[in-house]
Amino acid sequence: MVLPDTYAAALLLTILSMLCWGSWANTYKLAGKWRFELYYFDYALGVLVAAVVAAFTFGTLGYDGFLFVDDLMRAGKRNMAYGFAGGVVFNLANMLLVAAIAVAGLAVAFPVGIGLALVIGVIWNYAINPQANPKLLFAGVAVVVAAIVVDALAYRTHALERAHEQARAGAKGSAVSRASWKGIALSLASGVLMGSFYPLVELGKQGDWGLGPYAIAFVFALGVFGSTFVFNLFFMNVPVEGEPVEILDYFKGSRKQHLLGLTGGIVWAVGTISNFVAASAPREVQVGPAVSYAMGQGATLISALWGLLVWKEFRGATRRVKVLLGLMLVLFGIGLTLVAIAPLRVQP
Repeated sequence: MVLPDTYAAALLLTILSMLCWGSWANTYKLAGKWRFELYYFDYALGVLVAAVVAAFTFGTLGYDGFLFVDDLMRAGKRNMAYGFAGGVVFNLANMLLVAAIAVAGLAVAFPVGIGLALVIGVIWNYAINPQANPKLLFAGVAVVVAAIVVDALAYRTHALERAHEQARAGAKGSAVSRASWKGIALSLASGVLMGSFYPLVELGKQGDWGLGPYAIAFVFALGVFGSTFVFNLFFMNVPVEGEPVEILDYFKGSRKQHLLGLTGGIVWAVGTISNFVAASAPREVQVGPAVSYAMGQGATLISALWGLLVWKEFRGATRRVKVLLGLMLVLFGIGLTLVAIAPLRVQP
């Protein structure tokens, strides 16, 4: 299988992961009024397709002669169960994240939800497989926590200001207030679960019968695809926004909407597989799961920029809100920089 053998190569993979994780949700935004519950069926299929393609290409090539099929056949049942469970946990977290995007937008759902996931995931991953300089790594995480708080404050302030404007215009502002709290609550619930899936993946890779990155990605994708049909029944019947939807509504979508969902899943899976591979680099490369996961979660910064600059989710914001958003971006940048250099400053 193909694995990075230098820190530079592993870092490039984490950057690719960051770009993919921070950009896939644009396909949902581009789908227009297509409900996220229906979009998600195509998304889950895209994740599975990308995992299969990667397994039989990069997972079958390389200098070590160890094939994806060999890796899968020799894996322990417990390791496979961990990988599958990681996919299930991620899937519920991601559905909550997409629901938060539908309610609050990219610029809020990603920084709050994925930022919290970064904190939980880094601590847990470092406990399982400690690599890199812990002082720099956890200092970066602490700065990211500050960025999360600032972003939530900016969103809440903006929502309240809009509610006051509507109230002055004669409209009721309570609905806006409730929606703002709902978006943050969904993002936080997503973050708690999102921070838990990656350690399960790492447990699936450990031990004599552990899975390699391409095999764990395949088992993980099966968990995502299979659990979609369970979780989505709940979201379709108890929607976070709008009326319940029927399964037959899926077939009313346009070819473009289905293709966007499939593309979203593929883009996300490319980022995930890149992240798994970077975390599986030889130990002397000094990347490890904690750093790889933390760098990938730089997606929060990418998605926030998409929401702010392209989708104009804070259009009409006051100067106070803009200052908070600028501070949030600066803090994210500092935090991610500290995480990126942590492997290069390993304590003897």
